[in-house]
Amino acid sequence: MSMLDEIMCLGDGLIHHGKHSNRIYVLKAPKKNSAAFIDQMEALAAKNGYGKIIVKAMDACRSDYLAKGYAEEAFLPNYYEEGKGCAFLGKYCLPERQKVKNKAEIEQVLAVAQGKRDEQIPLALEEGFACVKMQEIDVADMAALYKKVFASYPFPIHEEQYIKETMRDNVIYFGIRQGEDLVGLSSAEIDWQNRNAEMTDFAVAPSCRGKNISFILLNAMEVEVKKAGIGLVYTIARSVSHGMNVTFSRQGYIFAGTLFNNTQIAGKIESMNIWYKKLSGSHPAY
Repeated sequence: MSMLDEIMCLGDGLIHHGKHSNRIYVLKAPKKNSAAFIDQMEALAAKNGYGKIIVKAMDACRSDYLAKGYAEEAFLPNYYEEGKGCAFLGKYCLPERQKVKNKAEIEQVLAVAQGKRDEQIPLALEEGFACVKMQEIDVADMAALYKKVFASYPFPIHEEQYIKETMRDNVIYFGIRQGEDLVGLSSAEIDWQNRNAEMTDFAVAPSCRGKNISFILLNAMEVEVKKAGIGLVYTIARSVSHGMNVTFSRQGYIFAGTLFNNTQIAGKIESMNIWYKKLSGSHPAY
């Protein structure tokens, strides 16, 4: 776990930082005193030689970051309570981090995904497969599948204790079993205060790809979080993953922007696409 980045408070904000993704990711930006917070972040980035700072900030604070040289990479409407939007604001601290070598590939994957928007997919699983909500007794199988699918990941999903703790806190996991074998997995990370959920941590065993498992998992999670009163769902997907980008586009998600050279996943730093969807009738703000 020591190789993974650390979550900590910085001033009035909450950040995820370290050499693993070689960045600072601001999970919660302060609503006031943005200038002082930005100075603290940039001092920490300079001290550690980080390549990027990426900030999730309330729309009303966006101008504070833009004035300091940050650029908006994505925007989620209705992210915060009372319908306020969330801007993803990036700043590149090292010139090489800003170079996007596979931009044409990213654009091609996005074009294919958007061309399949709302394409109908059967939600029936093949015989012998079942979609189930994960419980604590499943954590060993869950950690094993994540280890099989991901060479690296920004959070310690390979660890049973971490999965158990998130399950007890604010994360709902769904899985697909083929008989006794766990072959698909995903999670909905719920922000109860703001009534939104990140649809994330999708993993499908190599032997079961091409069976629409991610699409079926996503649909099951949407049904679950909508019942819980969640109004906005979104994802931060690997930009060069045809399967994941197509999955969200087919399910009616809207493209919100690309976070370039952003996240250490599957053994390297990758750009990430953000997609979102409003779940109608779930929350007064929507």
